[in-house]
Amino acid sequence: MKIRIVSLLASVAAGSVLASPAAAQHAGHSPAEPQQSAEAQADAKTKCEEEAERHRAMGHPVADGACEPAAQPEAAMDHSEMDHSTMDHGSMTARDGHSSMTMPMDAARPQASPESHEGMDHGSMPQGKPAEGAIDHSQMNHGEMGQAEASSSMDHGQMDHSQMNHGETPSQDMQGMDHSAMQMGADDDIPLLPPPPEAGSGPARAAVAIWGEEAMNEARRELVRETDGGMRLWFQGDRLEYRAREGKDGYLWDIQGYYGGDIDKFWFKSEGEGSFGEPIEGAEVQALWSRAIAPFFDFQAGVRQDLTGPERTHAVIGIQGLMPYRFEVDAAAFVSTKGDVTARIEGELDQRITQRLILQPRAELALSAQDIPELGIGAGLDRIEAGLRLRYEFAREFAPYVGVSQEWRIGDSADFARAAGEDPSVTSYVVGVRFWF
Repeated sequence: MKIRIVSLLASVAAGSVLASPAAAQHAGHSPAEPQQSAEAQADAKTKCEEEAERHRAMGHPVADGACEPAAQPEAAMDHSEMDHSTMDHGSMTARDGHSSMTMPMDAARPQASPESHEGMDHGSMPQGKPAEGAIDHSQMNHGEMGQAEASSSMDHGQMDHSQMNHGETPSQDMQGMDHSAMQMGADDDIPLLPPPPEAGSGPARAAVAIWGEEAMNEARRELVRETDGGMRLWFQGDRLEYRAREGKDGYLWDIQGYYGGDIDKFWFKSEGEGSFGEPIEGAEVQALWSRAIAPFFDFQAGVRQDLTGPERTHAVIGIQGLMPYRFEVDAAAFVSTKGDVTARIEGELDQRITQRLILQPRAELALSAQDIPELGIGAGLDRIEAGLRLRYEFAREFAPYVGVSQEWRIGDSADFARAAGEDPSVTSYVVGVRFWF
């Protein structure tokens, strides 16, 4: 009998020990248990409101009235007779019959630190630290929250940060920063310092000290010969054209070329014109020595021989090259064996419409220091010719063209033309080709 009584007492004691944690968690759920005092409720509410204000300042959404005590159901469930020893409180949710309970954290989880938030689902939190204190965490998933772990052991590896807005945290995300207003250092702010004293302190021709003056002079002469570019031939048909005009149609050629290096060249030129079915009206050929006097200009001197009319030979002196804005200029003065002094200035400009289509305006002026009746040349401005040609370069070396050319005889030259039965003003429509090799 005594053994049976002892066994019964041991069973009762063991059941009490096993049920004590669950009973502690549900303290206050039973109608028979006393409710918290008014001072305790006021103190909890004050702490809750302070905590709510702190969370609002951090940007967390906290609903108004979250700190108000929840209304008690008319018929509260009596948990005093329930056996909680086998219940798994870790997986309980609001649907388990406790959705109407508002449990302060201090009362519901006496073992846990207020800072312990491991296992919280922060997916819906915009930013900031996890909630603290006694505000309503009913929307948080505390199912896997450890009851005896401190905040120092919190594992953030499983936290859902996908909904957190880090764009407004200047210390963590600077991708949204506007750098357009930053003033970078301008070139004017860079100090212009003189070269160091060591610069240029060596000998002007240091190689002479090693190889000697004679060897270096030979090397310099060889350098000049090599950089002169060697000897080469260049030939251009600038204007080879058919001229349609009132009366008899005509033709014109204007060719030039050179043979030599970069500094010195032998330059040759020839031009002439006439009408079909008649003798050539005028033709000439020039042989010139050309010397480079600037990066884009050559000085030329030589002789010119007229091939038609009264035979005359002229001494020639002139310049040829490329002026600013890419004007090609050829200017020359002539002194004949008869003492006649004349001059000619030609200029043209290539205007690229596309890489292959080029519009070229061209002008030519002829002048004379005296009247030359046998050549139909008057003193002063003798002749003006202006033309406009549009060419298409199938290749750089080959380009057909079409255009128009207008020629005027001026002053006494016009009188000489009229006396010979010629029109002092002639308009020609031209078709030709330009090539070089």
